[in-house]
Amino acid sequence: MNLDFHDLSGTFTVFDIVVSLTLSFLLSSVIAWVYRYTHKNVSYSQSYVQTLVLCGMIISLIMLVVGSNIARAFALVGALSVIRFRNAIKETRDVGFIFLVMAIGMTTGTRFYVLAVAATIAICLVLLIMNKFDWFKHDVRRQVVKVQVPPEPEYIARVEDVLIEHCTEFELVSTESARSGALTELYYTAQMKKGVQASTLITALNAVNTGQRVTVLTGYDQTDL
Repeated sequence: MNLDFHDLSGTFTVFDIVVSLTLSFLLSSVIAWVYRYTHKNVSYSQSYVQTLVLCGMIISLIMLVVGSNIARAFALVGALSVIRFRNAIKETRDVGFIFLVMAIGMTTGTRFYVLAVAATIAICLVLLIMNKFDWFKHDVRRQVVKVQVPPEPEYIARVEDVLIEHCTEFELVSTESARSGALTELYYTAQMKKGVQASTLITALNAVNTGQRVTVLTGYDQTDL
């Protein structure tokens, strides 16, 4: 039985390893800092940002291992397919940053160093410009209004009269039973009139729903729940 030991590290030099891993670390760190700087919501995770840097370096290492060997590439795809991610991505832009560090890891791992640096600078610059000038911002902010009322139909009409008075538009999203049928819970999306405060709307709704619970969630489309 042949027990010869074969080391395939000679397919790339020590210099290639150092440059690829170092450059992937530096460029992934730049992307991570851009993510941190442009992040606006409340779901910021230090662990996620550190994972971006780690992911870039790991992809670079994988590309060094794969090289131009097709069989090795398919073997790695099969091995990595067993990985399952349990944490849901809360923002779509987070997925974009994952793909970005993966792309940078691929370019550094395949030794396209100039392309990796140029792509990082260009894409990060675009991200900073979009953040600076608030591109594609939608100024219309809607509210979620949750009202508990007695199950009689006339209370729904009273609630909607208040919404007509204080909101430019509203829509009933769902109706649920609460407290074993003793109350009905109404969910609306609404856009309040200019100058109307959430506290004013809550006070008006409390006056027609026999003092039951009223919740107005403002800016729900920009807040992670």
